[in-house]
Amino acid sequence: MIPWLLLVSLFCNSAQDGHSEEDGHEALGMPQVFPRDKPFEVGSRATFCCVLPTGEVLDKFYLSGSSNSHWNESQISTHTHVLTVDLSQPSSASGTDVKCATKKSHNGACAYIGYPPADQDLSCETRDLQSIECLWTVGRNTHLPQSMQTTYRLLGSECAEGFKARCSHKMQVDAGERLWTLTAQNPLGTVTLTHMADLTKRVHMFAPKGVKASKVDSRNVHVEWEWAVQTYNDLNITCQVNVRHGETHNSTSQHVGVGLTSAVLTDLIPNWTYAMMIRCTTTQHHWKWSEWSSSVTFHTLGDVPHALDVWMQEKDNKTVITWKVPLANQSHGDIIGYDITWAPTKTPERRESTSVRHPKNTLALSLDSMDEYTVSVTARNSHGSSSPSAVTVPILIPGGGVVKYSRILGSNGGFNLSWSTSPSASCGYIVDWYPVMGTSGLDWLRVPPSETNVKIFSKNLEEGKRYLLSVHACTHRAPVLLERREGYVKEKLIQDDLLKPLTWTQRNSDVVVTWKRVSLQEQPAFIQGYVLYCWDNNNRRVRNISTDNPQATSLTATNLPIGSYSVTVKAKTAIGQCGATHINATLNSLTDNLIWAICITLVTLFGLLSLFVILCYRHWECIKQAFYPPIPKPVLKDKLMLSSERCCHPVFVDMSHHSEAELMAIPKLHCKSEAPETDCVDRRPAAATNRYYEEPVEAFTIPNTAITCPSPPPSSLASLSLTQTSGVLPPIPQPGSQETDYLVTRSNGYQPQRNTEQLEDAPESLLPCVMTYIMLPQSRCE
Repeated sequence: MIPWLLLVSLFCNSAQDGHSEEDGHEALGMPQVFPRDKPFEVGSRATFCCVLPTGEVLDKFYLSGSSNSHWNESQISTHTHVLTVDLSQPSSASGTDVKCATKKSHNGACAYIGYPPADQDLSCETRDLQSIECLWTVGRNTHLPQSMQTTYRLLGSECAEGFKARCSHKMQVDAGERLWTLTAQNPLGTVTLTHMADLTKRVHMFAPKGVKASKVDSRNVHVEWEWAVQTYNDLNITCQVNVRHGETHNSTSQHVGVGLTSAVLTDLIPNWTYAMMIRCTTTQHHWKWSEWSSSVTFHTLGDVPHALDVWMQEKDNKTVITWKVPLANQSHGDIIGYDITWAPTKTPERRESTSVRHPKNTLALSLDSMDEYTVSVTARNSHGSSSPSAVTVPILIPGGGVVKYSRILGSNGGFNLSWSTSPSASCGYIVDWYPVMGTSGLDWLRVPPSETNVKIFSKNLEEGKRYLLSVHACTHRAPVLLERREGYVKEKLIQDDLLKPLTWTQRNSDVVVTWKRVSLQEQPAFIQGYVLYCWDNNNRRVRNISTDNPQATSLTATNLPIGSYSVTVKAKTAIGQCGATHINATLNSLTDNLIWAICITLVTLFGLLSLFVILCYRHWECIKQAFYPPIPKPVLKDKLMLSSERCCHPVFVDMSHHSEAELMAIPKLHCKSEAPETDCVDRRPAAATNRYYEEPVEAFTIPNTAITCPSPPPSSLASLSLTQTSGVLPPIPQPGSQETDYLVTRSNGYQPQRNTEQLEDAPESLLPCVMTYIMLPQSRCE
């Protein structure tokens, strides 16, 4: 026990000798703690001394942050106390306080508890063969202050940036292996790291500089760069060129050569912007890739467009040819328009063509449904036209090739579609879809022959809209329709008042509620039937009738008592009943209905009878005017001689429908020249005939209508002349002549219809004839 106390006493004395500058504290009457600002390794045992001022008694002597179970305090003299502590935890960067206190004052010292260096994994390389650079892995935190941090030496030379775990040293690098040594040291210990390597095989190249696209065309670009280190021109180098376009597309190509300073990039997209970076390494050893060079941007030249994706659709007895508008990376320049040609497959010489301007991407063709057609489409820009893309339009056989529809349920905003393998699908399958209602929205995709399922997803798919999906087999001729599905991406509830106009009809004690059929455009979900609810005045539901027929347009509530009801009809869907439509109905008694029916019948009969009487009266007036016209009495101015062997047929004029203003004066009638005798007989009574001839004709008017007179036989042509103060009428044709009737008008007196030359050549001698009164209706002479 005595030797230990002696050692501690010597330790305390030496500690005090090393801090004589603090003696002033004792004069001030403050405790002194030794040693001060000393580093200690974690896991060691440390001894601290506290020297008290004269006359004071120790109150506390402890290490902050440490429990008393890890330290032991003892007194070795009247004024000196010793604290022995097991240091199990590292201190903070600011150190750990050792405090000593009396009743009157207190003081302390700082202890730094940490670790010696623990660096490892030394590795050396060269970047330019004129210097070396070593890297290593830094060990755990030493927990020592900045003044006590680890220092590093490479081959005996101090490393200024050793704290970065990197150390460089200028020297000529020769071939062959060599031992490279690094030392790491701090107040608590030293670590020596060694590495055996031939640094000529460990060349870590610098990144290329001065990268540029020296020659750019539509699909290729020539890239050049430079080296900052001249010795790289003698090395066998491998370089990678990374090309990016858009946000996610990038590709890397690799190029090899001695002192490589250029590369050619191929298969680029015309009229497209790219960004590229380059990194390199030595080919033989591939020690490390250099850092990437700075990014360089270039834009390729334009070219003819990419071939189009063409499809078709039968609509309204027409074939609608449609194609996908080329994307920006497919157009290779601004699209001007599209050229479309079509011809029957068997007779390609009957080719027709037309053009449409961009951005239109459809063309409706009226094709013969009994012929198979080949339609090709090309895109055109300022650099030329694309390769033609063709689609074959099949023969449409009426009633043939009918494919039944089946329903499909959407999921996650799209459709999961699968189908059976078809042996005719030599070039795969085409799946198309479009809204059942609407004039646009056709889209499609092509599937390889090895696949029979596809996930259809598009930002254009809308919830609550019904889509028709078709699967076609792609063949070397026309596509073959395999399956058709109908469904919604997601069904939606139908809005209320769907079934307007909702009407009702009473049939005895039943109420028949009817509505118009709901169009597909108004169905955001599959309608699976309808249900009718009927409530009475007390809001009690008295009927609940339903049907599972989605095509139904009526429901009947039977055996309802007389009264008023509120009726609601709803559509049944997979997501619930919706589309509620309301109507109020009042049932009357059968007696009231009978009275109303009788009243309506009587009113209808009275109306029909009145209409019949009016029609009969108007018809009778028409008959009277037709059969009993007024007969004017002519006055004979001169007596005319009547020959029994000759006759003139009377001129009959209907005067019943003309007013006096429309009548004109009858000219005097003279018979010119002699004509062959005819067997013409006037069938009127003789008395009447004689009576009319005895009276002179002073003034006689006829209506402005056609005057006709039968002609004489062709063998004897006579000419009659009608004279009047206002003018002369043409001769009246005789029976049997080739001349036709003449029209007497208010403007010129007459209008010949044909053969006027023959009448003008007739003799002008007077013809004896019998002038009869103009009678209605016209009589005939035989």
